[in-house]
Amino acid sequence: MPAFLSLLLLDPRLRSARIKTALVLYAGVIVAGSIPGARAEVGEFAPGLVLHGLTYAFLTLLWFLGSTGSGAQRAAKAVLAIALMGAGDELVQSFLPYRSGDVRDWMVDVGAALLTSTVLAMLLPQHGSVRQR
Repeated sequence: MPAFLSLLLLDPRLRSARIKTALVLYAGVIVAGSIPGARAEVGEFAPGLVLHGLTYAFLTLLWFLGSTGSGAQRAAKAVLAIALMGAGDELVQSFLPYRSGDVRDWMVDVGAALLTSTVLAMLLPQHGSVRQR
């Protein structure tokens, strides 16, 4: 199992699949969040801070591991991508009559991205120098 997990997360041949997975999951977040009452039901199990933090930390992980460059470059790409995704999420929510966009949620998204990408850049600095084939 560790070899399989390592293959999924670190194999350079799967970089684009990680980015695509992040985009598909993000689309799922947007769709699920647009269903009337769905957010309230999920909120019974986890508060918004936890949901946003974990969701966007995982998307950051995928984006970081799907990017190329040094650890710092990959971290910057991941944070920028998550900042845009989080802003898009809040923008969509602002158009729904039963939801509202909140800058604080976006700040949690970006904070999760900063923390996750910083940890990954420190743990995997040599991995970032591997070029995509």
